[in-house]
Amino acid sequence: MSKRDNKRFNDKDRKNAPKRGGKNRRDYGDNYEPKGRAASSGRKPAGYSAKSPVKGKSSGTGRNGRTIRGDEKFSAKNSLLADFGYSDREEQLNIGADGLEVVAGRNPVVEVLSGDRDVERIFIADGSEGSVSKIVALAREQGVIVDFVPKEKIDAMAPGVKHQGVAAKVSEYKYAEMEDVFARAELSGEDPFIIILDEITDPHNLGAIIRTAECAGAHGVVIPKRRAASLTQTVALSAAGAIETMPVVQVTNLARTIEELQAKGIWVGAADMDGETYYEANLTGPIAIVIGNEGKGVGRLVKEKCDFVLTIPMYGKINSLNASNAAAVLMYGIRRARANS
Repeated sequence: MSKRDNKRFNDKDRKNAPKRGGKNRRDYGDNYEPKGRAASSGRKPAGYSAKSPVKGKSSGTGRNGRTIRGDEKFSAKNSLLADFGYSDREEQLNIGADGLEVVAGRNPVVEVLSGDRDVERIFIADGSEGSVSKIVALAREQGVIVDFVPKEKIDAMAPGVKHQGVAAKVSEYKYAEMEDVFARAELSGEDPFIIILDEITDPHNLGAIIRTAECAGAHGVVIPKRRAASLTQTVALSAAGAIETMPVVQVTNLARTIEELQAKGIWVGAADMDGETYYEANLTGPIAIVIGNEGKGVGRLVKEKCDFVLTIPMYGKINSLNASNAAAVLMYGIRRARANS
């Protein structure tokens, strides 16, 4: 239609006229839809369904005949996991259909063999060398079956994990109780030294903190049940096996837990920007340190419950440390204070 012909529409008609389809929609009716390339070739586009409810959310048929909408995540990795007996929900916890957790990586497997958890089976990729001989020896000493399998099977068991050609199926990790932390402190002959994590969401940070806590001689790590990372395969790998020896207590309410620790004579400090410089503070005696969320730091309510606030001075242009780095600085500050007391 030329511009001259188009002038016969008045303003009202222009507003009510369809914005797409132009001449075709007007000539053939409101239900007209132009033929697309896929339709003209006789092939249906991917995800096509005769009952596509909403544009951009087409339907299709997935595994086991289940209808899958276009906005659902359905990847080749999930399909492969299903073939090996894992579901989407189970993948997050790395728990197989047999109810056993998959621990991957050479150091984590050595630690789990040396720990208290029941190891059902060890899988080693064909052609693996080096420290796998130690793993095989430990497994045989404990009567654990060792299977040498293609690397692809371990890839499927621990997707996205640097497993180094070694994986183990073990009983699911069990959280410790606060009594276990105090028992560990008593066994070491030291005042309790506890790390409290306020909504640490990055599993790599959680794993790194658990590893540092083990190396610095802390007696336990406390994490909340909600809005925080829990003990998963990623955490275990980042902890490099420390997850097997460091008690990790999961609690419902951090503020209440702090009050309970204070009632037992524990001094609780929060790591934040407006406190006393950590190397000038008194860090001896029974102590717990709260490390806050990677973005917002220690929560207001939790901070109010603490006895004091510790600050790590910043001298560069960046005004904060990564949560795991800050935790490491403070843990070794406490260890140094204890050594000099």
